[in-house]
Amino acid sequence: MEGQLRAARVPPPGRIIRRELDARGWTQKDLAHIMDRPEQTISQIVNAKKRITPETALQLAAAFGTSAELWLNMEASYQLHQARDEEDNPEIRRKSWLYSLVPLTEICKRGWIRCQGTLEEMEREVCNFLDIATPDEVPQLAVSFRQSDIGDPEVAAEMAWVKRVEHLSERQRVEDFDRGQLEAAMPDLLVYAAGAREVRRVPSFLQDLGVHFVIVPHLDKTYLDGAAFRLNGNPVVALTLRHDRIDNFWFTLLHELAHIVADHEGGYLDDLEEEADTPEEIEANRLARNWLIDPDALQVFVTATEPYFSREKVIAFAEHVGRHPGIVVGRLQYEEVIPWKNLRELLVPVTRHLEPWIDTVVPHN
Repeated sequence: MEGQLRAARVPPPGRIIRRELDARGWTQKDLAHIMDRPEQTISQIVNAKKRITPETALQLAAAFGTSAELWLNMEASYQLHQARDEEDNPEIRRKSWLYSLVPLTEICKRGWIRCQGTLEEMEREVCNFLDIATPDEVPQLAVSFRQSDIGDPEVAAEMAWVKRVEHLSERQRVEDFDRGQLEAAMPDLLVYAAGAREVRRVPSFLQDLGVHFVIVPHLDKTYLDGAAFRLNGNPVVALTLRHDRIDNFWFTLLHELAHIVADHEGGYLDDLEEEADTPEEIEANRLARNWLIDPDALQVFVTATEPYFSREKVIAFAEHVGRHPGIVVGRLQYEEVIPWKNLRELLVPVTRHLEPWIDTVVPHN
């Protein structure tokens, strides 16, 4: 919250009028006669007891051979300076800074913090939520953000989302984590990819392997699908279910798990609509795709089936590889083997099967 330099003193327009009168050897009575205004009105303007209106500015401009804007700007500058001297608005600046730290209105609606009470209480709520001592402190999160980005609306929303994921994860009890056990358990996890209803078994399966699993719907301006990071020695996998489809659920889940299995350093926030542009993201995409559907089996199916992929053929192949048909459709669409509009009825939603694990709005009384 950096201060801005401003003039220590701003003269009232009346002082400039006096100088103009002195330069011309006029009196206030002369000016009143020239402008056809009461002498009392001119006296009030000169002594800063009456403001210069647009009409008066035009008359002064005609009398002194200046522009009307000159007098209006002087009046506005003087009035603004007076207002600043009377009230520095520190509370407005403090509130503004809170809104730059977090998307305050939205996290209040979700019940993540209390937004009633005094400004001091609101600051305390935001600080407690971000785990900082004062609003000027930079939050420390499991996913790194550049300090120069603090205050950006999208970054503020992402930080708030990550912090909510951290808080929910800290409430969970999970087993000890072993990366080798997680990798070895991937075939068992993927058994649940055969049916939409089976996704309800995923959270407990991961927690038994020492992985926190959290679903926090995305905040406005975040555009996130998921995240993976470490918290107190255990990995965290978080999803938004931004696209409520079975293919998106499984690919996002496996992409985040791939970061963990591949032992990628740091934390990851993923918008999977963006093209992978780092070795870690490329590897996570590759592992997720190959875990979901064996690439050789898929190639054999595509070669034998092109150019017409009927619903029946897709379902038969899905049963053969032990996957829900929607997962196969999503893969074929992504690789542009079939148009995006084809077989979309197979892209079934999964939210209703995961409701106990989805962070819901709990407004404070």
